[in-house]
Amino acid sequence: MIPSKEELVKECFFKTSRSGGKGGQNVNKVSSKVELIFKVQDSSLFSEEQKLLLAEKLSTRLDNEGNLHIISQEDRSQLLNKQRTVFKLITLLTKSLQVQKKRKPTKIPKAVIEKRLKNKASTADKKKNRKIIDY
Repeated sequence: MIPSKEELVKECFFKTSRSGGKGGQNVNKVSSKVELIFKVQDSSLFSEEQKLLLAEKLSTRLDNEGNLHIISQEDRSQLLNKQRTVFKLITLLTKSLQVQKKRKPTKIPKAVIEKRLKNKASTADKKKNRKIIDY
């Protein structure tokens, strides 16, 4: 179960900086790039099992200290970028906390096996009949 947006924001740390790219003078003046830093191991919102699951699933996205960094610089507004980072965090956490069901191996039906073998035999006969027999 994912905690509410407000609870997550309380445990996040935000950094702002100037973003590159288009925007003219706005890029040079305004710090619109937002970086969200979330400490997975220090979070009080998740149980120990959930923290282990998050650490395992997000292992490629965590830094050496176990912090999750999410960056957004798509909009010209700092507020919109901040909202985007929070939304990205929520989607990332929901995806990584989902546990997949174990796959039950199914048996191949006899009719399917027989059909495949019959098809193989007919193909083999076709190719056998193409041969030129030399007496």
